[in-house]
Amino acid sequence: MKTARIFPRALYWTVVLLLFVGSLAIRLYDIDDLPLDFHPTRQLFSALKARGIYAQSQPNLPDWQREIAIRQWKKEATIEPEIVEHLAAWTYRLVGEENLLYPRVYSILFWELGGLFLFLAAKRLVSPNGALLTLAFYLYLPYGIFASRSFQPDPLMVALLSAFIWAFFAWAEEGSWGWAILAGVLGGAAIFVKTVAVFLVGGGIAGISLGKIGIRHAWKNKKLWSIGFLSILPAALYFIYGVFLEGFLTQQFNGRFFPNLLLSPLFYLRWGVKVNMVLGYLGLAFALLGLLLFPPSKKAGMLGLWAGYLVYGTVFDYHFSTHDYYQLPLIPVAALSLAPLAELLCREVKERWGARVFPRAALLLLLGLSVSGAAWTAHSALSAEDYRPLAATYREIGDLLRGQGGVAALSKDYGYRLAYWGWLNTTHFPSLGDIRYQKLRGGSENFSEIFEQDTKGRSFFLVTDFDEWRAQEELRTFLESRYPLFAEGEGYLVFDLRENDEQ
Repeated sequence: MKTARIFPRALYWTVVLLLFVGSLAIRLYDIDDLPLDFHPTRQLFSALKARGIYAQSQPNLPDWQREIAIRQWKKEATIEPEIVEHLAAWTYRLVGEENLLYPRVYSILFWELGGLFLFLAAKRLVSPNGALLTLAFYLYLPYGIFASRSFQPDPLMVALLSAFIWAFFAWAEEGSWGWAILAGVLGGAAIFVKTVAVFLVGGGIAGISLGKIGIRHAWKNKKLWSIGFLSILPAALYFIYGVFLEGFLTQQFNGRFFPNLLLSPLFYLRWGVKVNMVLGYLGLAFALLGLLLFPPSKKAGMLGLWAGYLVYGTVFDYHFSTHDYYQLPLIPVAALSLAPLAELLCREVKERWGARVFPRAALLLLLGLSVSGAAWTAHSALSAEDYRPLAATYREIGDLLRGQGGVAALSKDYGYRLAYWGWLNTTHFPSLGDIRYQKLRGGSENFSEIFEQDTKGRSFFLVTDFDEWRAQEELRTFLESRYPLFAEGEGYLVFDLRENDEQ
């Protein structure tokens, strides 16, 4: 039984509004800094694509920049449809400048929109009181604050997944064709933006089918079939186009699943570490506790979402244990799972203290302190680092080496920083992590073979990642003993591979 709002109507909606406004403000703080605070490799992958799309229609751009930008765009692999990249390029054309601030703001708005859909889902599934905790957790989770500022398709995927959850549970409750079609369209959009959403969309559908409708009735349910069909259709058409017609997707499913990892305890330990980075172990524990409190009629769909997440983790086992942002779809599911805890607490307050003001004021104060603390944590992290000076360093390197010959680089983010701000294309020399990954795929660990392969035909060896430089002692000794230093500056070393001291 749902409890009436713990706060008066006007105060309740004021709190909801303040949660949105406050979360938007903390996300917009320092938004014009370089996007290096959260998985810069993935963000710069999209940034290079967006710049190339933009450059092809800009007659005032210098010819050499247009040529490099388009080449950098075209050489990158196509994985998901380039939706956010085209949106960014359209905005660049609209405002007349290329600025990574714009796509990052879009990501923030997508995430906020996802919060609205989750709030509506929790309000329907549990209560207005539960919806407050769901919204606060989703908007103020520190990891989510950083992730929602990133230029990549994930914030849009999470928003669409949240919208699907809202529409799908509304259909499960009301059973109308309108909700069925809307749920299918939203699920299809989420999967189309990023294919991994299929696990949670499919999990939710399976959970309702098995736990609420029953497999016999689900098999004959035309609306359920329509939801599944609409959810799969866009991604299926994209897959057919990308694999069988154009061929650009044929290699994108390699290196994702390693069966031997599922037998390794270390894999599950790393999985847990990533969950802790995103939710925190306490957040996970409370979410699972809240899951148990859902009434049976609504628990099936929630269990399906969690089961979909687990299947997702086993299929993408390597990336799941090494890339924390692969956990992003778990955030809306965990946030929604918390709603019954808030409802239970508010019901207890009402039964014990009736309409007294003090307990409600204490709850409001607790909520305010919690979200303020989370916002301050994010603010402190954002204030701690100013990445803007790095752009000048990469431009300096680009001006030094561009057009002088091929460059192999031991650099962060696979050379994307150099490509974006330095307009310099390089051959990435593998990090120790890259070498371990290639070993899983049957690659060589022999230094001589790796060096020969990645520097063949190159004129220079550039070092900008000094953590790797210190860690790769064999590489450091080899370069310093055999090749002269061509240039040195703030944050970089350049070795001349054209001259060998032993020759």
